[in-house]
Amino acid sequence: MTSGISRALARITSLLPGRADLADLRRDPRRDLLAGLTVAIVALPLALGFGVSSGLGAEAGLATAVVAGALAAVFGGSNLQVSGPTGAMTVVLVPIVGAYGPAGVLTVGLMAGVMLVALAALRAGKYMQYVPAPVVEGFTLGIACVIGLQQIPNALGVPKPEGDRVLVVTWRAVARFAEAPNWTAVGFAVAVAVVMLVGARWRPTIPFSIVAVIAATVVAQAAGLDAAKPIGALPSGLPVPSFSFLDPGALGSLLTPAVAVAALAALESLLSASVADGMTVGQRHDPDRELFGQGLANIAAPLFGGVPATGAIARTAVNVRTGASSRLAALTHAAILAVIVFAAAPLVSRIPLAALAGVLLATAIRMVEVGSLRAMARATRSDALVLVLTAVATLALDLVYAVLIGLAVAGFLALRAVALQARFDQVPLDRGDHSAEEHALLAEHIVAYRIDGPLFFAAAHRFLLELTEVADVRVVILRMSRVSTMDATGALVLKDAVLKLRRRGILVLASGIRADQRQVLDSVGALDLLEHDGREYATTPEAIRAARDHLERSGVLSPAAHRRATVPTAAKSTESPDRPPDDASPTALHGAGSRRENR
Repeated sequence: MTSGISRALARITSLLPGRADLADLRRDPRRDLLAGLTVAIVALPLALGFGVSSGLGAEAGLATAVVAGALAAVFGGSNLQVSGPTGAMTVVLVPIVGAYGPAGVLTVGLMAGVMLVALAALRAGKYMQYVPAPVVEGFTLGIACVIGLQQIPNALGVPKPEGDRVLVVTWRAVARFAEAPNWTAVGFAVAVAVVMLVGARWRPTIPFSIVAVIAATVVAQAAGLDAAKPIGALPSGLPVPSFSFLDPGALGSLLTPAVAVAALAALESLLSASVADGMTVGQRHDPDRELFGQGLANIAAPLFGGVPATGAIARTAVNVRTGASSRLAALTHAAILAVIVFAAAPLVSRIPLAALAGVLLATAIRMVEVGSLRAMARATRSDALVLVLTAVATLALDLVYAVLIGLAVAGFLALRAVALQARFDQVPLDRGDHSAEEHALLAEHIVAYRIDGPLFFAAAHRFLLELTEVADVRVVILRMSRVSTMDATGALVLKDAVLKLRRRGILVLASGIRADQRQVLDSVGALDLLEHDGREYATTPEAIRAARDHLERSGVLSPAAHRRATVPTAAKSTESPDRPPDDASPTALHGAGSRRENR
């Protein structure tokens, strides 16, 4: 028990910041401070917009950017990651707000934070790398569409209609706009989005989002445009930590949303950290520490009225491009946003909602990587199918179902591709020193099959069908040295095939059974069936010799007094576990028919 506690304490200690992290802060503080300032300018309108879109208000977005941004920077596993509210998380939070209200979102965030810390303690970070790229690209495309559609009510200057489905809400907003058009709001949204998109191409280093928002706010205030509805009053400072969450009895119903939030936070944060690594030289994130940092951030943010947070790819990319080299940049970004909350809340509250809608519309457009989508679509039909299904499911259902559907379809297609690689080919017997007549006689009674690739549940039944169709032979030899993997289903199917052949009076022998195959075959009782007279055959020539002996004892073949060696001797055989016996045979074939290998 003492050793277990010691290991647990050592594990927790390994997730905490160390001296190396503190040393990195002093590497180039000037560049980090400048990068943090730039990221804060970019993050301000995004934090406000995502807070409004989540349904908890702009102040929730700012609180998340400050609290979660600081904690994730200190305890996270990436030196360059910038965390805060994101569009992907907003997509998940909107239905939670509709079903449970703000208290439900805060409770879900707290639960998700605890789950992330548990994942970090279980070293689950490395498993996130197995999510297929088409799934990631598909839900990124779907999220971009959802974020854009969520901004339609504010961009059109109409109250947000009731409803949980974004397509329904968008349609209702358009209908209300048609009844009473608000072209002022449309003008602000379109102008801000155009300035951001054109400006990013013209001068990528300039934060045109804040420039466009400031300009829109000045114009709205100077012209006294009532149609340009502002954000509204913001608190002049962060709220005091509060523990007013949902009743504990409601936690069971929130478990599924909490799992969804935790999964999204883990996936998006680790993806963002990987993007940061790819944009730099010598930077590598610790996935478990990243989960730990995001967990602490999501535990703390709800206490200050914030929404769940993740690593933000766009803000992280800005951080890297502006020269950040340590966690100081992300900490500076959070500190500057905190100063804005305390000092400039009255000014921020005057920003038109339509301007923020324009910011998020442009962000949604920029999330779509046309090059990546084109590459996925051209790669394989399976990749294109997974991408499209994930994107459509994200738009029509929700992100959790979309990811599950994408993973399920990708897994099925991958298994199908692997199963199709399994080959079951008939190969001719080695003539060796046989005469033509003798070889013809052997070929009438003995058939050899070579199994290439995996023998598992996805391919096993096709193997059973082909094997049991064998006819007009007395002995079947299975050459198994090239079986790459075998599971219990494959072993059971093989056992059933052997039993069916035995009922028909056909002897089944196997050669080249490897150690890893022996265990699974023995566990289902198939290993004994593949032995003959208590013997196994390491090489195919030995199995052929045993088959001929069996035929002679059965009276099918007549023994010759001066028969030359039936097959090459075991001493001359080059078959071994390290080199498959089928490769050693000069007459082994890659497929059925008469194509021969010339070694």
